[in-house]
Parts: sequence; C-alpha cells; structure tokens
Amino acid sequence: MPTPTIDLRLLADPAVRADPYPLLTQLREVSPLPLMNGMLVVAARHRDLSALLRHPHASSERSRSALAPPGLRAGALSFLSLDPPDHTRLRRLVSSAFTPRVVAALRPRIAEVVDTLFARVAEQGHLDVIADLAYPLPVQMISEMLGVPAEDHEQFRVWSGQLARSLDPQFADPDPQRLVAAGSARAEFTRYFAGLIAQRRAHPREDLLSLLVHAESEGDKLTEEELVSTCMLLLVAGHETTTNLIANAVLALLRHPDQLDALRARPELVEGCVEETLRYDPPVQLTTRVARGPLPVGDLEVPDGGQALMLIAAANRDPDVFDEPDRFDITRRGGGHLAFAAGIHFCLGAGLARLESAIALDAFAQRVLAPRLSGPTVEYKANFNLRGPARLDVDFDAVEPS
Repeated sequence: MPTPTIDLRLLADPAVRADPYPLLTQLREVSPLPLMNGMLVVAARHRDLSALLRHPHASSERSRSALAPPGLRAGALSFLSLDPPDHTRLRRLVSSAFTPRVVAALRPRIAEVVDTLFARVAEQGHLDVIADLAYPLPVQMISEMLGVPAEDHEQFRVWSGQLARSLDPQFADPDPQRLVAAGSARAEFTRYFAGLIAQRRAHPREDLLSLLVHAESEGDKLTEEELVSTCMLLLVAGHETTTNLIANAVLALLRHPDQLDALRARPELVEGCVEETLRYDPPVQLTTRVARGPLPVGDLEVPDGGQALMLIAAANRDPDVFDEPDRFDITRRGGGHLAFAAGIHFCLGAGLARLESAIALDAFAQRVLAPRLSGPTVEYKANFNLRGPARLDVDFDAVEPS
C-alpha cells in the first residue's frame, strides 16, 4: 500500500493555525506515518504516544538526530533536551520549588495577583485576555519565584516569543529567520541571567535563582551554561504555556456558553475545565524524540538517529480513548490526556500551571458579567507548537468585586 501524502508544512500554514484539528485528524488516521525514508515517523495515536514517551530508546537529546539543525548542541536549550543522568541531576535541583506543598502555598499570592489584574480592567468594559490576564499572571509568578525584577517582564515577552517559534520543527517551517531570531533572543537571555547570577553569588536572596547558584557553589556540577539554560527554561516554560492554557480555556468557554454557564453555576468544575482545555486545545501541540537504538511506533520502527514527531493535540482527541473527542465538556470524567507529556519528562511545572489557570478561570467565570468575544475572528501567534491566541479581545458588562 503506498504511503499517504500529507504535507506537514500545512501545520505552519496561517490558514490552518486557527483550527488545526481537521488536519490533525487526518494525520491521526494515517498514523504512524513514515517520512524521509523512514528517518521521521509521525505518531498521532494516543497509544503510540503514551508508549513513546516512556520508551527507554526515546531520547530527548535532539542534537543526536540526523534531522537536527546544524549547530544544535546537546544541552544548549535546557534539561528538556537532556537524558539521564544529566537530566536527572538538573531536574532534581529545581524540583524542590515545584512540590505540591510549595505550589499550594502560592495560592493566596496567585489570587492576589488575579484580583489586581481584574481591578485594572474593571471600569473599561473590555480586556485583552492575553495582555491583561493570561500573560502577566504566570510571568509575574515565575519571576517572583526566580527573583527577576518586574520591570523586565515586557522584554521577556519579546525574547520568549522568539524562542517559542524556534520550537516548531524545521522540516515543517524552514524559515531560517526564526532560528536567527531565536539565537539572538537566547544570547540576550544569556547576558541578562549572567548578570543576575553574578548578583546572587555576591548577595544571595530567598529565591530559586539563589538556590540554584548555591547548589552550583556546593559542587553539584551545575555549569554556568546549565545554570543559564535552566533559568531560561523556567522563565519561558513557566509562563508561555500557561498563557496559552488560560487563553485557550477562556476562548473555549466563550465559544461554548453552556460550559461557561455550568462553570458559573458550579465553581467546583474549574479543575475539570482546566483538564478539559489541556485535552481539547493543549498549549503544547507536539514534541519530538530521537531514536537511541530501534524505537517502535506501532507497527513501524524508527532507526537509530531517526526522529518521532508526536502530535499531542491529535492524540488528545483520539476517539479510541475519548468519547466524542471534538466536544468541549468540562464535566468529562477521567484524565488520560498527554498535554504535560509522560514519563521522566512529565512537566515539572504542571501543578503550578493548573493552579494558576484554575484561579484565573474561576475569577473570570464568577466575576466577569456577560463576557463576549469582541469580533468573529481570533488572531493566533506565528508559532504552531506552543499554540495560542496573539490577543483575545473580550467585551463585558462589569467585573464584580472579589
């Protein structure tokens, strides 16, 4: 049987970005799909992704791939691009800041920030969900945890956006300018954090950055490059995906007013709303793994050095796992989505992202009266992997006090 022809470059098509799910359905139906003489295998079925994310031959060191962009070095991005033992060592250093106990203790501060953000727009009758809520909340929280000054948040938005675009696969979006821009942003981040690291060495504080610097000074083999890369990961991943999660949830609620009414009537559904958004419209649409030895994908096998492209957003709507998968239902029972990946690379900040989103969505549902989209179309960011609106304009009648 001939291999079906589906152009993966369509994933980067602006016309597809607003609703990639019909294309993702097509890809899931022909998955696993071998491309590039079998060196690339597209996986879009839930069972295949679940197995791949846990397979011992599935490497996160993307520099090992024969398809890697020239000049990509192992560990140049973060411990997300490392395998054990380096991944284990670096993740262990950071994990103490994201335990359930530590995250739960942040609830009052998150609620305080949300109250402040809604107070700013209460008299306007309008808000951009991105600029007024979904971006400033997570970036403020992760910045406070790291000890990063608030006045630098707007600059982070520019650098983070450029880095996020670089996460789109090269074969689907070969625009060289996005990699150039990402390299420039990485250099700016490196200079910025090098300065903060020097300050914390001289004058430690009660923040995560000081903890990481202190661990390095105690001989935990955290190099300067690893320290900077870890800080970049925490800052960018600590807000970029949560921004998309909050925005995607608000958009889904506004497009499904029965679900917004249900959440308003039953506030206890807010956690279900977060989980359903993660399944229905995940902020991270795909990820990759490199074969470090033969890597099975269904009835296919990725050869050593080949790559598996895992379409998380397609797997999260797999009808073999989810009933009526294209329906947004915040009362849906059970988990099973792969929005936070699985295995040793399960998202370290999942608990914080869930809590921030739940508090923001609860406030939106309970306090914003008669919210409605300002227009029929929504503008999306240029990148299709970390997918979310570039802005989300909403009109409302009033914001009730907390």
